[in-house]
Amino acid sequence: MHAPPCPVCQSATRLLDVVDFTKSCEELRGKYYVPIGFAIYYALCQSCHFCFAPAMHQWTPEDFKRHVYNDDYVIFDPDYREIRPNAQANLLLTNFQDITPHRTHLDYGSGNGSLSARLRAHGWASTAWDPFSGQTPPIHTLGTFDLITAFEVFEHVPDLAGLMDHLSRLATEHSLILFSTALSDGHIHPTKRLDWWYAAPRNGHISLFSRQSLAHLAARAHFNYVSLSDNFHIFFKNLPAWARHLIPESPSR
Repeated sequence: MHAPPCPVCQSATRLLDVVDFTKSCEELRGKYYVPIGFAIYYALCQSCHFCFAPAMHQWTPEDFKRHVYNDDYVIFDPDYREIRPNAQANLLLTNFQDITPHRTHLDYGSGNGSLSARLRAHGWASTAWDPFSGQTPPIHTLGTFDLITAFEVFEHVPDLAGLMDHLSRLATEHSLILFSTALSDGHIHPTKRLDWWYAAPRNGHISLFSRQSLAHLAARAHFNYVSLSDNFHIFFKNLPAWARHLIPESPSR
């Protein structure tokens, strides 16, 4: 198994560990599934500490639909249909009370579109976009948005350059990109087995970010980057006034 250059910073990587394809986030709840003998290797960047599954980074959308985002996906991620969209909607409604009706919102990687539907019910001008939705319009037809959310998306993406190109096209100089992904700092070590619950190929978690790797990704697209917590992060060029409450002051790029 060859360890390719890091997709984030192009530095050298080394193979870190191998797990069975059935490894899922349900480990956090004490649920372990019978291995099927489908080996998934993860590599670790020696510079920015980005961790990824090289083989799955080469999969086609059809491969992901067949093996990951199929009818059995709900078994390995039971919260994605109702529980998580409800929590995300409450988060946005609480933190951005002044955004409607004058601001536009895009939920990037929206899954079944539940989050946008909930926000529209509260008066938001919200659009859902997901590459695995059969009714999703081409990305270049969407225009730009004031607020872009990407909840539990980054860890699923094999084409990071494509992801950042999309976000750059969808954002203006005064847009806010709010996304969630768990940081790997303190969980992944070059001399330790990959036992972190978030490293879960059956959930499609093939891109695992450190703070340093997110900072590098943001810099490539000329975004500022701030981690609000170990799970929530923002990209922006100029922090909009309606989002200044999220951080004490705008950092330098």
